[in-house]
Amino acid sequence: MKNETVKTGMKIGATIGGLVFVVLGIVPGFYFGSYGTLILLQKLMGGTVEPTLIVRAVIVMGIGVGIACAAAVSIVVGGLMGTAMGYVVSAPAALRKSAPESA
Repeated sequence: MKNETVKTGMKIGATIGGLVFVVLGIVPGFYFGSYGTLILLQKLMGGTVEPTLIVRAVIVMGIGVGIACAAAVSIVVGGLMGTAMGYVVSAPAALRKSAPESA
């Protein structure tokens, strides 16, 4: 069973990951989502892409996917790092409990 220190570390890490996304992740998510969608459309259409309504709508959806992926990665990595830090912080207490008491 997880102890409270590990759970708290996970929540703090996920929160910090979300804040890092807000500060540093929105622009790369926007850029890679739009660029990736444009390259995919060029490959599917076999050449240059005309700026029609459908193409613009697909690029906007790609931007949304790119931003969502960047947010998911930031939050998950933050949560994993927080969980690891929670285990590191709670390790000495766990070792003290499991060590036999000397008389």
